Order: sequence, then C-alpha cells, then structure tokens
Amino acid sequence: MKLEVADLSSTVVEAVEKLVEPILTEHDFELYDIEFVKEGQSWYLRVYIDKDGGITLEDCATVSDQLSEALDNADPDPIPQAYFLEVSSPGAERPLKKESDYQRALNEYIHVSLYQAVDGRKVYEGTMTDLTPDSLTLDYLDKTRHKTITLDRKKIAKARLAIKF
Repeated sequence: MKLEVADLSSTVVEAVEKLVEPILTEHDFELYDIEFVKEGQSWYLRVYIDKDGGITLEDCATVSDQLSEALDNADPDPIPQAYFLEVSSPGAERPLKKESDYQRALNEYIHVSLYQAVDGRKVYEGTMTDLTPDSLTLDYLDKTRHKTITLDRKKIAKARLAIKF
C-alpha cells in the first residue's frame, strides 16, 4: 500500500518532532512549526524555531547541525528519500497557528483573512485587543477612522503577525 503525501508528511513531522525537541530544550529554543513538503521534484524538511529575543543565524546553524546528525543516526530512518533540511525563524510576519501564537500576539498588529466577508471585507489588519476561545477583537483603521470589530475565530482562514507601515 502506497503512502499518500499527506500521510507521509504527518509521519515524518511526528518523527522529526521527537528528534528535535531535546535539541531545542538544551538551547532554550521553542519549536514553532515543522513542514515536510514536496516542491517540484524535491522534498523539503523545514523546521521553524524561536526564542525570546529572536533566533540568530548561528542558532539555526546549531540546530541544523545537531538535527542533521540525529536524523542520520535514527533507526529506522524517518525520511527514506532525499530531502533538503532548512532550519529558520518563523519570521516577522509569522503565521498564527496554535493557541499560544494567538496569546503571544495579543496587543500586536496582525493580518486576518476570512473564509467569508464580514461587513463587506474578507481581510482585516489591526491591533488584536481582545482574545477569547471563540473570537478575537481588532482595532483597525478604516480610511482615517479607528474602528473595532470582533471576529468569530471559526471564520478565520489565516492569521499572521503584520508589519505596520
């Protein structure tokens, strides 16, 4: 039986998470996300890490070296095919995926895309001023006027930190 790409991806992500967690704990880093994706003919294992004050290039190199060694020594090999390993920070405009991401983004400027329009708009950018398990409240600018909107979290397709210009 052939594994579907989604099944393969989730199996690899679970295995890599077990290997990378002790490395991150040793350095007081946090695992932000792991992706195992096929782009064109190539597979990419992307590990996103974070820490208070931000991740440096040296931090990424350290984790990459240690994770690469752990993957090479794992038995059975969690990734039998060739792939590229990338370790990086989730970036300034990082996506909000987990509840902890949303909690950390409270009082921050964020970008929200909705599945369906609310008040005639599918995209909002503003400061998240309140957060509950079911909704979030944004203070945003509509032309030159400050407005507030509360959005049902089930209607949010994507949310990420945003840079305010």
